Amino acid sequence: MNKKQFVERMVERTDSPKGEAEKHLEAFTTAISEALQAGEEVQLPGFGKFYVREQKAREGRNPQSGRRCR
Repeated sequence: MNKKQFVERMVERTDSPKGEAEKHLEAFTTAISEALQAGEEVQLPGFGKFYVREQKAREGRNPQSGRRCR
């Protein structure tokens, strides 16, 4: 499901105008993004947990030539 489809489902379930649903979705994603950037975890029981995880770098390869990429 993409953002447009998600907004359409929100409109169907809440009987709110599309513009309002888009505004609420934007506020939701912005709030989560800002919390993650501040180093916080976001936990929504029954939905999920959002957190930033450090991952060590991997070496990439060009799939056609097999050459290493930096």
